[in-house]
Amino acid sequence: MKNFVLDYVNENEFRKLERSLKKYNMRAFKKLSFDYYPKMRDGEFPGEVISQNKKAGTITYELELPSDEMFAQVHGKVKLIYTVYKKEETVMLKEILPKDILLEGHRSELGTYKGIMISKSNASKDRFKIDLLNMLQGK
Repeated sequence: MKNFVLDYVNENEFRKLERSLKKYNMRAFKKLSFDYYPKMRDGEFPGEVISQNKKAGTITYELELPSDEMFAQVHGKVKLIYTVYKKEETVMLKEILPKDILLEGHRSELGTYKGIMISKSNASKDRFKIDLLNMLQGK
């Protein structure tokens, strides 16, 4: 059993995204912290391979985290992007998507509309998407 080290491309920004994820999407944060991080440390790498560099010996993964269906439709799916360096036994955590709404949520408190968080900069657009999706679902 290998013990990989978790490291960050930009630790400050990644921690901001993590804290915002914890505040606004606890389900995804818990799965990431208590399921995926331990698996990565043990050498299991969940997610889809999005790129591979055989010369450098790296593999980049995209891992979709569980979240509310309506949140995913309005803001996009919650994903973790990370790169594995097999020789160095290191996992570099790059970013959590959707980055824009999570960073905005870190800077200032976000409001909600019908139970879904909305951006302050694109509030009318987010409300429109939520209303449209509710109308299509017959709610």
